[in-house]
Amino acid sequence: MSVREIVTIGDPVLRERAREVTLEELRTTEIQGLIDDLIDTRRAADGAGLAANQIGVALRVAVAEIDGVNPRYPYKPPIPLTVIVNPEIEPIDEERFRVNEGCLSVPGLRGELDRHVSIRLRYLDRDGVEHEEVRRGLTAGTFQHEVDHLDGVIFVDRADPASLATWEQFDRHQREAFEARARELVERVGS
Repeated sequence: MSVREIVTIGDPVLRERAREVTLEELRTTEIQGLIDDLIDTRRAADGAGLAANQIGVALRVAVAEIDGVNPRYPYKPPIPLTVIVNPEIEPIDEERFRVNEGCLSVPGLRGELDRHVSIRLRYLDRDGVEHEEVRRGLTAGTFQHEVDHLDGVIFVDRADPASLATWEQFDRHQREAFEARARELVERVGS
């Protein structure tokens, strides 16, 4: 287990569609080690999630976790550690939420984009067990962000260009209004 370097925008691996992992591969020490490294790297960086291609490995594996108050995302509700392998997302309805996102692979920048409020998430866990879950609110947005990475899509591709701001300018001009919207969403739909 180790903390790996997070690749940043411009690295071609972030634009690749990551390939599926077979059950045989999933059981290998190499893939289990990759999962451990994703967890350690996400925790060290205080991210909400991390996809394998963000550490240079184009496989359909990602992790999400919010444990306690995350200094980057204090408005996000807790997410227990979730390892997703070969994830698929299906919107449950057409309701969307305007979210302000950042990304560990796009340091220092945030932007507004629309995410589905309610999704069905299908994936294998690290043991190869199939899961099908409904995720809502900001948590649904976190999983959409990570699956986008696995598809070679970065949040800036979906963001309103006029909304892009540095973290400093987000804190100064946008944080208060966004966090109020985020709290309303959490109160209305839960996570």
